[in-house]
Amino acid sequence: MSETAMAVVQLETEDHQPENGFVSPETESPGLLTRIDDCVLPFLGGFGKYQRQLIVLTWIPALFIGFSQYSDEFLLAQPNNTCVPPTANTTNFTIIPSSLFHGPNNSFPRTAAYVYYNGTHNNTARHLQHCMCKEWTFELHTGLMQNVVTKWSLVCDSAWKVHIAKFSLLVGSIFGYLVFGVLADWFGRHPVLIISVLFMLVFGLTVAFSVNVPMFSTLRFFEGFCLAGIALSLYILRIELCLPAWRFSMTMVASFVVLGGQLLMPGMAYVCRDWQVLQAVIICPLLLMLAYIWIFPESLRWLLATQQYGRSKWIMGHIIKKNQVNPELDTDHILTELQNSLHKKPKKTCIVKMVGTRNLWKNIVVLCVNSLTGYGIHHCFARSMMDHHETHESTMFHNFYADYYTMAGIAVASCMALCPAVGLMGRRGGLLMFMIITALASLLQLGLLNLLGKYSVHLNIGTVQPSVCLLFILVGTHSDTLNKNFSIAFSIIGMFSSHAVSNLSIFFCAEITPTVIRGGGLGLVLASAGFGMLTAPIMELHNQKGYFLHHIIFACCTLICIICILLLPETRYQPLPETLADGECYTRQPLMPLKKPGEQRLLLAQSESSRDYTRVHDTPLHEAAVDSLSRSAITSDHTTHNIIQSCTNKCRDQVHHCA
Repeated sequence: MSETAMAVVQLETEDHQPENGFVSPETESPGLLTRIDDCVLPFLGGFGKYQRQLIVLTWIPALFIGFSQYSDEFLLAQPNNTCVPPTANTTNFTIIPSSLFHGPNNSFPRTAAYVYYNGTHNNTARHLQHCMCKEWTFELHTGLMQNVVTKWSLVCDSAWKVHIAKFSLLVGSIFGYLVFGVLADWFGRHPVLIISVLFMLVFGLTVAFSVNVPMFSTLRFFEGFCLAGIALSLYILRIELCLPAWRFSMTMVASFVVLGGQLLMPGMAYVCRDWQVLQAVIICPLLLMLAYIWIFPESLRWLLATQQYGRSKWIMGHIIKKNQVNPELDTDHILTELQNSLHKKPKKTCIVKMVGTRNLWKNIVVLCVNSLTGYGIHHCFARSMMDHHETHESTMFHNFYADYYTMAGIAVASCMALCPAVGLMGRRGGLLMFMIITALASLLQLGLLNLLGKYSVHLNIGTVQPSVCLLFILVGTHSDTLNKNFSIAFSIIGMFSSHAVSNLSIFFCAEITPTVIRGGGLGLVLASAGFGMLTAPIMELHNQKGYFLHHIIFACCTLICIICILLLPETRYQPLPETLADGECYTRQPLMPLKKPGEQRLLLAQSESSRDYTRVHDTPLHEAAVDSLSRSAITSDHTTHNIIQSCTNKCRDQVHHCA
């Protein structure tokens, strides 16, 4: 081969810089050990008895997670507070509605503060800021006799400390999701779970012995930090244990168990009666999880994806024994390939490498925005619904238990509706439907109610058509009643759909993100959800100032999310991606089934045979290749001519010699 031909081959085979600044994920020849859902798990018994036992072990702690997540509703609930007058003259009192409190998940103002002033009677909020009371009596409606607010009298000028305490658990959870997500990808799911449980026991029990508010808030931060590690690791372990057909149903059962913890919390508070006893009762059951050190193994999927084949071999042998699988039925020779791969070194990946991908980072960012919007706008709907409780005495929301169980009931109904919706429409179709419902409820609540209020005031019954008059008679001629009914209806629909959006966004991210960075990707989405929930105490701290703008911003985000959801791929019945290269292969498909058989199914990825290179004629690489081939052809022709001429001359000489 000539030097020019070798140059052409080298030009075609040498490494080139990645296009557009993207780093292409490393690709290797696919083996059976990387096809976990298609080959490895079916060989090990599929969703066998041992896998089902482990799934149940991930459900049990979900109940305790529900206790901790909703504990702020009781530990920091605002009581009815009455000032004890300094003298016997108690003729003048000021009744001031308290609006300085909310629960962590859209709890509601419901009480009044009775403040004594010597010889004055004023209804303005200025008295709440300058109350001179030194002794209070409190009345709680949560089943407890005492909580953090009553223990340290966190009212009036000290009310801001309640919001700081609410910040602590949420901010700790946000940091926990981010940190433990990275650690779960680097050190494994099982070590993160055990370490989180150990520190959760330490900080959670210490919270019950807090001596002041700063100590309580600091310990709650670390409690939230560890709680995030437990929730994150259990979520990942549950997803990675299941085959594609079982992933969503097993996750939804865990969601119902968490909601069961929310429903049981009022009964636990009533039995415990004191916040310190309640805190201890919530944390102590986590002692049972210390047994997970021995009975719960590391994720086999993560071990195979990171090429830790030594540990994988032991766990696969354990599963074969538990599921009573016959190793001789290994027709694909999985165990043989595993034995031949033991010499390979582990290869772990950090979430930072996601930035260099083309499609994966976009999918994760879209789901982060969806999660943030879902939890953020959920508070807007809850606040709007509870505003009518303040202004209308005769409503369905009349006490703490009605408020609490209304919110819990909406969450349960949302999860129940999510199951058939996702089963029929898939992950992307279900997420799109619930986001559209959320956007419509928000826009109608913001726009339609203002129009109803405006035109109902100027309505002249004698000049409008009878059908319009009948409509207003049926729904109520009073504009306040009309606005109240519509607002409550839209708020319930909005909370219903936004809760579904939040849950489905988190699950969707767990399916899209590859195994090697699933902890970091899921941590990002859960942290985004935490930021959405954090908007509730932030609004309370500012005494609901800017609430309307807050709602408008999230309503605009829902419209953006509707467009972005169309860019996501569908993951129903698809195997989980294991490497970054697998994650890049997930491409979006049309929402509706294709009618023409010749249409291209994938909108982003095309087969190699369908690519058209006819227009690639003016690139430097093409010109260099053509020039090199031309010179090679000329040289080859010249060489051939010389060889033929030499042979002809030799033959002539031989003829002359013979003659």
